[in-house]
Amino acid sequence: MPGLAGFLDKHYLLFRRLHSLTGVFPVGVFLCTHLLTNSSIIWGMFNSRAPGNGIERGVATFQEDVSFINHLPFLLFIEISLWGAIAFHAVLGVYYARTGKFNATRYPYQDNWRYVIQRVTGYLALLFIVYHVATLRWGWSWLVPGGTTWKHINAGSTLAAALRGSANGPVEFGGIIVGLLYAVGVTSCVFHFANGLWTAAITWGLTVSVAAQKRWGYVCFSVGAALMVMGWAALIGFMTLNPVKARDIEEGKHLLVPSVEPAPAPADPAPQPRN
Repeated sequence: MPGLAGFLDKHYLLFRRLHSLTGVFPVGVFLCTHLLTNSSIIWGMFNSRAPGNGIERGVATFQEDVSFINHLPFLLFIEISLWGAIAFHAVLGVYYARTGKFNATRYPYQDNWRYVIQRVTGYLALLFIVYHVATLRWGWSWLVPGGTTWKHINAGSTLAAALRGSANGPVEFGGIIVGLLYAVGVTSCVFHFANGLWTAAITWGLTVSVAAQKRWGYVCFSVGAALMVMGWAALIGFMTLNPVKARDIEEGKHLLVPSVEPAPAPADPAPQPRN
């Protein structure tokens, strides 16, 4: 479409900045909160406010967080705004990727390779997001081994079943394939965001000097490393979670609340002598 391409080229700087802005907010912010919530299946085990012990606390913490999110006011408006930002960022990203020129093979510098990887991870992240939302949000259970449908009232057990390929037994072969898909997808999303966070500062003129870009690079690397740990922790946590036990915990069964020794009953008072 020459007309659209000419319009985008005419307002190149504006759309470049809007493209980077939507990648940080709201898409990047949502990615951070999403991975933090999902990784609660691991760090929730140390949540002393949750009932039970160990994995029971993790399941309870994750369920509490998901329930809180699903009862937020204006949730539909938030989701529509998020999807609008993702669509805007994805369409412009595909356009820039298709019109850009790769020269990493001729000039194999670090920045050139990051440019290539940023475009590749963008495509992978987009495909993963569509699959992730279609299967766990839109209910396309035919794309999930075992046909599990995710439910927010049984968030941990249904997510574990979807990733394991079975709601009752051990991890199935289809679950391993889905797990690998999630590993690639989560890794792509995190790298794309962390590297995009670095380039966004350049696009907005916030890091002009080489020294400033280097310092900001350390910050972006730290953010990416933290998100990567959370993403992989969540994936491992749900892949190893027993869906049956998780469902029992979600329904309030088998919560091993630490026992407290009952206080001894007061002794009967000694009989008073009668006059």
